[in-house]
Amino acid sequence: MPKPTIWFTTSLVKHGSRCWIVLPDETTQLWGERSHYYLAGELAGRPFRGRAERKHHQIILPVGAAWLRDNGVQPAQEFPCELYLESPLVEELADDIRTAIQADLQAQRFFEDLAPFYRKSYLRWIESARTPATRARRIAETVQSLREGRMQR
Repeated sequence: MPKPTIWFTTSLVKHGSRCWIVLPDETTQLWGERSHYYLAGELAGRPFRGRAERKHHQIILPVGAAWLRDNGVQPAQEFPCELYLESPLVEELADDIRTAIQADLQAQRFFEDLAPFYRKSYLRWIESARTPATRARRIAETVQSLREGRMQR
């Protein structure tokens, strides 16, 4: 399944020592309404990963000084962007895991807000089960943990 991706051209906004790009308005239409988004893709043709956040009525993606230095991008310089939500996404999960998480809206929302590192940790634990019974138990425990708002089991 291809990842929903946005392509756009932008330039950096610099405010004090902080730099960011503003994501297009269709971001929430494509990826849903969230307080933040963990993104991957390319800025100016170079790999990038980061956490977009809300700033007033916009969604911004902070860009660090080291990335700017290493990739030669300057404020006010226009460049192309290609961004998508970082995996794993609920839609990409194995059927049994996806069904269990989607059955609990609170667990699903929390899973979607977790950093990819924590999502992957839960999934590695489930996938390491040696028997179907253990896998089913771990899926149930994962959903319970997510419902309770725990980042780790």
